[in-house]
Amino acid sequence: MLNWNEIGQYRENNRIEAKKALGGLPHGLWETYSAFANTQGGVILLGVEERTDKSLLPIALPDPEKLVKDFWDTVNNRQKVSANILTNKHVQIVEAGGHRIVAIDVPRANRMDKPVYIGSDPFAGSYRRDGEGDYHCTKDEVRNMMRDQSNTPQDSRLLEQLELDAFDYDSVRSYRIRLKNTRPGHVWEKLEPVEFLQKLGCIGRAEDGSLHPTAAGVLMFGFEYEIVKEYPAYFLDYQEHDDEETRWTDRIVSNLGDWSGNLFDFYFRICNRIIQEAKTPFKLEGMTRVDDTPVHKALREALANSLIHANYYDRLGLVVHRRPQSITISNPGGLRISLEDALDGGISDPRNFTLFKMFNMLNIGERAGSGIPNIYYVWKTQGWQEPTLIEQFNPDRTILSLALTAQKSQNITSNITKNITVNKTQKKILELMLENPSITTEMMSSQIGIADRNIKTNIKKLRDSGLIDRVGARKNGDWIVKEEQ
Repeated sequence: MLNWNEIGQYRENNRIEAKKALGGLPHGLWETYSAFANTQGGVILLGVEERTDKSLLPIALPDPEKLVKDFWDTVNNRQKVSANILTNKHVQIVEAGGHRIVAIDVPRANRMDKPVYIGSDPFAGSYRRDGEGDYHCTKDEVRNMMRDQSNTPQDSRLLEQLELDAFDYDSVRSYRIRLKNTRPGHVWEKLEPVEFLQKLGCIGRAEDGSLHPTAAGVLMFGFEYEIVKEYPAYFLDYQEHDDEETRWTDRIVSNLGDWSGNLFDFYFRICNRIIQEAKTPFKLEGMTRVDDTPVHKALREALANSLIHANYYDRLGLVVHRRPQSITISNPGGLRISLEDALDGGISDPRNFTLFKMFNMLNIGERAGSGIPNIYYVWKTQGWQEPTLIEQFNPDRTILSLALTAQKSQNITSNITKNITVNKTQKKILELMLENPSITTEMMSSQIGIADRNIKTNIKKLRDSGLIDRVGARKNGDWIVKEEQ
């Protein structure tokens, strides 16, 4: 059962909505129910007033039991709400400040229930949470949630508008060489190219008997100008930065036309560049130097997982930033499972299952949901700063940030704040700045879970207190956390 202290923890990360509810179920309750269900979940409080200083004040409810009954009657009415994702434990009458209030703990909805919407039209009645408020979902957001409802992988679609000349057969040959080295003597080794691609899931047969690429096939081995016929927003972008201030010193993008632009070639073009930043001690097996460390394996895993889980129909592309002390991989599309489940491991729900199998044939990519936990474990054993995995909405993105420096932010933060009072949000901001000096306010907003304007307000207070400073340009500069106070 929720208690008032637990509700306060929800308040700290902005996953709470207080409503007075003096005359029945309050206006806007169902928009918030939809918004919480379609993002990270949250708590709706009935019988609580939010004061100007953002504190919560419980007030007397005339009849909490009737509110609970009215809520259940509506949430179970499919003409008013598309899905009831709650059980009895999610709706409680709670004692707070001498009053009885109603707490509705809305979980993140399963992808097969999304979008959770009000009324009969998902495009008119779907909402999401952004910082402190609810917003109406765009048509693209609703379509993306609808695509994720299906248990049929997105990349298994047969693209009958494309022919077999959509493939870059140099990419296919390169894949087959790697497969032969990985799995010598494999039964597919001597197949003709078309038959091999059929076995791999890259080619399918239409009702009239004609052969065409699948979505997975064209993503993995197709030419970029063919890929965008199915995925207009498709774009791969790798950027190298020699320091934290420069825009970029080297860049590889998918639409230049001087290479295929497909996922397979992108992966192997940038993989070695990424792992070069991981300066880990070599080890010896007998007299042979072993350069393939757990860090290198984890970085390859991280890159492959991003390519496998991306939603290539979504806006913006897949972007990889390599800096001297960090690597950030950002792909279009949100998580198909909760953030907590992704970090715990054991659950694998790839958006593009055929791509998953193709990478796995080369012993690349996560197994049974172990990818993210393994990356965290490897970073911990190195004594490096803990990775951060965040999910953003509108547009949907999943961002994995990997610092290549020692863990220090927690101890330093304690030292620099011992003589100056800071709130929990400001302490978290300091920790994030120490972990990633080039972090943006938008990234801090997403990781902490509060509105961007509140981040900026707290940053101003930290600067006024002399705890932080800024160097470099507004967009490409760095935060400096002053350790001497």
